[in-house]
Amino acid sequence: MKYNVLLLGSGGREHALAWKISRSFVLGKFYALPGNPGINSLAEGVDGSVGDFDLILRTVVEKDIDIVVCGPEDPLVNGLKDFLMSSPEVRKDLLFVGPGRDGAALEGSKDFAKEFMARHGIPTAAYRTFTSDMKDEAYAFLRTLRPPYVVKADGLAAGKGVIISPTLKEAEESLDHIFGGQFGAAGAKVVIEEYLDGVEVSFFALTDGHRYLLLPEAKDYKRVGDGDTGLNTGGMGSVSPVPFCTPEFVDKVRNRIIEPTVRGLESEGMDYRGFIFFGLMNCGGDPYVIEYNVRMGDPETESVMLRIDSDLLAHMAAAARGDLSQERIQVSDKSAVTCIVVSGGYPGKYAKGCEITGIDGLDGLTVFHAGTAVRDGRLVTSGGRVLAVAATAYDMGAAREEVYSGIDRVSFEGAAHRSDIAVDMINWPAGR
Repeated sequence: MKYNVLLLGSGGREHALAWKISRSFVLGKFYALPGNPGINSLAEGVDGSVGDFDLILRTVVEKDIDIVVCGPEDPLVNGLKDFLMSSPEVRKDLLFVGPGRDGAALEGSKDFAKEFMARHGIPTAAYRTFTSDMKDEAYAFLRTLRPPYVVKADGLAAGKGVIISPTLKEAEESLDHIFGGQFGAAGAKVVIEEYLDGVEVSFFALTDGHRYLLLPEAKDYKRVGDGDTGLNTGGMGSVSPVPFCTPEFVDKVRNRIIEPTVRGLESEGMDYRGFIFFGLMNCGGDPYVIEYNVRMGDPETESVMLRIDSDLLAHMAAAARGDLSQERIQVSDKSAVTCIVVSGGYPGKYAKGCEITGIDGLDGLTVFHAGTAVRDGRLVTSGGRVLAVAATAYDMGAAREEVYSGIDRVSFEGAAHRSDIAVDMINWPAGR
């Protein structure tokens, strides 16, 4: 069977998914809403917003879509799957990759996620949740913790709702700002938790609600500056595989985290069919959950997709049908390295509309569009994270050299990138 696919989203994650989907043997017609110049070189773009559920519904019906793949989290948390599946205009056999509103609460509410982990014995940091009328109790709880302090807005805050403060005074100020409306409704509740000291790693599973396929793990780089300095960003690069993810560590992740999560969702009656992102901390060889996401990560996806050798669309269709029993994922032995080219000033104020040149000459590299647009026939910047430049090789050092041998050919006014992506992992454990 060939599947007509609608991919929702417009970033680097979605371009990486589109790149992989476009190589599927079971792909029929391919559409993207809204897509970007890179995605729309592979799929037919549909103008609009992923928040316009009526437009998505019309597109599904008019384009005779068989499977919807949702890239970003907001539509999932806001119930897009429930909306489509309950619409009488939609075919009863429509497949949807992503959870309903109930399962999406794993990402939509940090308090829900922490309670879920507590119910199912999944290792995570100690925590408490507070509302604005409990501010004095929140202050008191902070004083029981050791620095640094982790304060999280409960809801979705565009990746900016987690604040790690080195001092008690700064943590109290962060609490005041969140309760004062810094993140709007996302900060109506605040989760305060103990700080976990370790190294972060991202794991990804594709589940049918009962079984799962384990995708390649990845590590991303969140700080804007070399040496993990400066402000937090949406991600400045990623690598896969991660050298400390030994078979022993992966077994711990499977047994202590992934399998209890899938069983927990099933036992609570959530028909979860799609990706689960496990943001983990490796604390002395033991994994702890920092957060769940209910979709693939960005920029990890740009590295992960390059390492999947089997047909991801076939896997996704099987998961959405509710039966992964016959699926076997094939993962490349190669390493992938991805570096993000950003606009000058990012993650603060930055210019848009700067002409981009140099992409066409990057032989041997894979370039994913993140914040790009076409204006008057020219490719220009339209976001903070503009492009992801990626490469694979049997040695991570060689993959890194490939990326950095070509990345400076990508040019636009103010273009910037980190120069140290993958160095710590190549030198692990000395680079720790």
